[in-house]
Parts: sequence; C-alpha cells; structure tokens
Amino acid sequence: MIGTRRGGRFTNASPEKQCPESHTAAATWDNLSPLLVEIRARRNEFGPAQEIPKEIIDGFRRIGIYRAMVAKRFGGEERTPAEFCRQIERISEADGSAGWVASFGDGARYLAALPDDTLRKVYANGPDVVLAGALFPLQPARRCADGFVVNGVWPFASGSPGADLIGVGITLEDDPAGDLPRVAVIPAEKVTIRPNWDVIGLRGTGSHDVVVSDVIVPEQWTLIRGGPVTLDGPIYRYPSVAFAAQAHAIVGIGIARAAIDEVIAMAGSRASITGAPVMAQRGYVQLEIAKAESMLRSARSFFYEATEELWKQALTGEVNLSTTMQVRLAATNAARQGAEVCRISSGLAGTEALYTSSNLARAMCDSFVVAQHAALNEGTLQSAGLALLGTAIQPGFP
Repeated sequence: MIGTRRGGRFTNASPEKQCPESHTAAATWDNLSPLLVEIRARRNEFGPAQEIPKEIIDGFRRIGIYRAMVAKRFGGEERTPAEFCRQIERISEADGSAGWVASFGDGARYLAALPDDTLRKVYANGPDVVLAGALFPLQPARRCADGFVVNGVWPFASGSPGADLIGVGITLEDDPAGDLPRVAVIPAEKVTIRPNWDVIGLRGTGSHDVVVSDVIVPEQWTLIRGGPVTLDGPIYRYPSVAFAAQAHAIVGIGIARAAIDEVIAMAGSRASITGAPVMAQRGYVQLEIAKAESMLRSARSFFYEATEELWKQALTGEVNLSTTMQVRLAATNAARQGAEVCRISSGLAGTEALYTSSNLARAMCDSFVVAQHAALNEGTLQSAGLALLGTAIQPGFP
C-alpha cells in the first residue's frame, strides 16, 4: 500500500482545454443514485481494505463532487454549501466512510487561497482534482532558494490513497501568516502513505499517516488556512474552516438517518428470543424511536438553517463572526446528535447490533468517530459558548 498515487496535474494547459465538453456532461448530481447502489453493495469491502476503492473515487469525480466548489472559469460548478452538504449526506446514508472521503470535495475551497497562476496549474487538466490533507501537528519547514524544504509525518490523512494532491501543515520562523497555519500543497506521488488506520469506525476512510521527506515546495504552492483567498464570488466569501466542519458533520447526520431507517425496517418483524412482542409493539421502542427521529430532524434543521443564513451573507457581502459561530455550533451539534441517535438505534436493536457485520454496529462506531473529530468535539462547544457570552476566543475559531 505504501507508494505513490495519481499525479498533481501541474501541466500548463490553455483555459479552453481545461474541461472537455464530454467530461463536463458526465458530471451531474443526477448520476448519484446508481453510485449509491454500488456503494451499498460494496461497503463491507471498505473497512478491511482501509480505503475507498478507486472505482468509487472515480464515481465521485463523475457526479461532480470534486468540481462542486471549483470556480466556473476552471470548469467547476460553484455549488452552494447546502447543495454540497446534501450530496454528502446522501452518500453517508449509504456508507459513512464513503461520505467522509467525499466530503473532502470541500478542499477546492481551501485551494482558492493559492495564487491564481498556481490554480491554473492545479486545474490545467480539468476541475476534478482530489485533495487530501493532514494539517496537524504543524511541522517545521526551512526556507531555501526555491521555496521551503518540507519534512515530517502527519496522521489522519483521510482519503490520501485516492488523492491527487496532499496538503500538510507547516510552520516557519517569522511567518507573516501569524497564528493561522500554513499548508504546503504537494503532488501525491511525492508523499509516502504509511498504512496504519486500524480503528473502530470510519475504517474505510484511509486516514493513514503521510510522510514527506525533503520535498521542496515553492512558496506559491502554499496557502494560509482560513486566510485571504485569490478568487472572488460568494462561495469564496463563505468561511473555509466553518465549511470544512460542516462537510464532516453532515456525514454524521447521514449515518444517523440510515440507522433509524434500519430500526424501523426491522421493527415490524423482529421478535424477541425471550417471547416478547415484535419491536414495533414495545412501548419503550415506540418512545425511543420518536425521540431519535425528533433529535435528528432538529439537528438537521438547525444545520441547514445556519447554512442558509451564512450563505445569504456571502451572497450580499462579508459574513459576520456571529453567524459563522452559529454555523460551527450547528455543525458540532449535528455530529454529536447524530452519534446519540446511532447509539439509541443500536440499543433498540438489542443483540442484533452486536455483530461486526451489523449495519447498526457500523453506524454507531462511524458516528462516534465523526463526533470525535477535532473540529466537532466538545471543545468546539466551549468555544461557541465563549463567543455567545462575548468572551475572547482562540485564533482559528469560528
């Protein structure tokens, strides 16, 4: 598994050659349903393989996941955040790991902070460029005549086996970026993947360590995460860090939806081995499934309500801190409520949820991992509380 992957698309194609018409026509949201059928049929393969297969990644390319946030002048579609999240939600209903890897289609929003000339090279062969990343811990880089010499090991590089470009977090002495992290964007063939993703949930995400050894990265191939962007337009006024948190959180909502549906499907026919009535006739099941449904719908509504409010601001001008904070709060709430819904659903299924082959066991473990993410854990709730109370918050939030 250790080795190189697809190239980073660094040719200097002319703009008219960047996106062939036939390729554009093939990329459409309408093609999602057949891909979901394939994901459901193959999802038991993803965990043991510790990655999403190339065929599924290619499917994400076909339906436009990786071009969704790319500028139209590079052949992209500039979808709205809500549109993108709804697609990730649907994929996550089919499989959490697939949804998580697809969520990194939001990476084009990060890449928008690269210089314009660099972006032309990134998208020279078309807009369907797959970015993976492993930001922390920031590793020291040193300046050289051609840019920066980058070395280090970064964990949790989700989707790295199928990536074209891999971004890693670096730190420099006297960096004008200040407290915001700098990201070095590197062609995947210059990065070594160290397979070590042995976990209980989201096992198919390929979130291995990545290793970079003495790679020279020109300064124009670095960006400041959360810093100013090169491109103009509403989607590029929408905060990248908040959007990334949303793209991850909505995976938990999709997983939870699938978990509730699984319980409802079995409730009418599954009897207890002790002779108790079928699940649908038990009072506690009726109560708990109603609670789970209301929790999920409430969290989802808050999520998309906050998204639309922030998007309206992005359409008309600069977004404000308060609305961005609400988006972060809604994202964290979605992830955590999604995990609770999966816990309730698994509990209702009883011993059925104990088997490693159980969809509910997978949902519970996958949703737990989503809620453990650094952008969605309990610490982000505290940061939101500080913001709500008008107290100073740490750099990088929201």
